[in-house]
Amino acid sequence: MPWTKAARLQYQRSGLRYTSDLTDAEWALIAWKMPPRQRLGRPREVDLREIVQAIFYILSSGCQWRALPKEFPP
Repeated sequence: MPWTKAARLQYQRSGLRYTSDLTDAEWALIAWKMPPRQRLGRPREVDLREIVQAIFYILSSGCQWRALPKEFPP
């Protein structure tokens, strides 16, 4: 099935840092599955969305963890 103009607009990845990054609509679909912040313990230092985007970057590019761009958290 060929791409239609409407489908191209719907799945457009421009405006993102990397093509593996999540749009706000995609993040809304999986954000509720992420563990909530806990009252006790050390507070989170990084955003879970950045962690998920780093995992997707590795899966799509096949690079090593050490080869991640510096924009992603350690």
